[in-house]
Amino acid sequence: MAHQVEIELKTPEEIGRMRRAGLVVADALARMRAAVAPGVSTADLDAIAEETIRAAGAIPSFKGYHGYPASICSSVNDQVVHAIPSHRQVLRAGDLISIDCGAELDGWHGDAAITVGVGDISNDLRRLVTVAEDAMWAGVAAAARGVRSGKGRLTDISFAIQSAVRKAGRYGIVDGYGGHGIGSAMHQDPFVENSGRPGKGPALRPGMALAIEPMITKGKPKVAELDDGWTVVTVDGSVAAHVEHTMAICDDGVWVLTAPDGGRARLGELVTARQQVSA
Repeated sequence: MAHQVEIELKTPEEIGRMRRAGLVVADALARMRAAVAPGVSTADLDAIAEETIRAAGAIPSFKGYHGYPASICSSVNDQVVHAIPSHRQVLRAGDLISIDCGAELDGWHGDAAITVGVGDISNDLRRLVTVAEDAMWAGVAAAARGVRSGKGRLTDISFAIQSAVRKAGRYGIVDGYGGHGIGSAMHQDPFVENSGRPGKGPALRPGMALAIEPMITKGKPKVAELDDGWTVVTVDGSVAAHVEHTMAICDDGVWVLTAPDGGRARLGELVTARQQVSA
């Protein structure tokens, strides 16, 4: 039997509460970005995240989720997503690390990810990160245009992400992992694929909140899960990038809840006129 998609529509007040959670995530990620350096362990970064989240009166969304033992996912080089922080995994110059972080505040969730170079990284890796970020923003922009036109469908986001990556060059788009609905739970319907034909799936409606998260590789897209039951790696050993923002769809555009400026710098007038820059 096909899965019955149930999408939680938020009120403007509830979206405002999600914004507060989103800003906690943004702060934690900013602090971890500043701390990334050769010699720092992924467990060190996890400690920064937990301290920042709890100091804000929030709870790490990831910790204890289906038994997950940490507050972040810290995926280095060929690790795509869901890698568990460890004191044994120490960053080296030239590495690329993807940091995924979530926080729950007053019952509402924010979820975002960044990919950061450790020290001086190659131009190829810088390009990989840029392509992932541009694809994510293309997906968010597609949602904004879709709700404004009244004709937007979920897979318009998927198609925009895919198109941005394909236009940039020969990168792998990881299949089977992607974005998701978010709100009173961290993972909700609908699943947001990072590739696909446009014009399909649920209509994009005000009140929807989605985490948009491309995962791309420098090589082939095939991945495998390690024996720890969490860490996903590229089969060919190629380096991966993973970026993510939580956004809410409003009647006149989108509000990127985990971006400090709400998405204004990247999206301009596609951002809702009602958004508040700070909580």
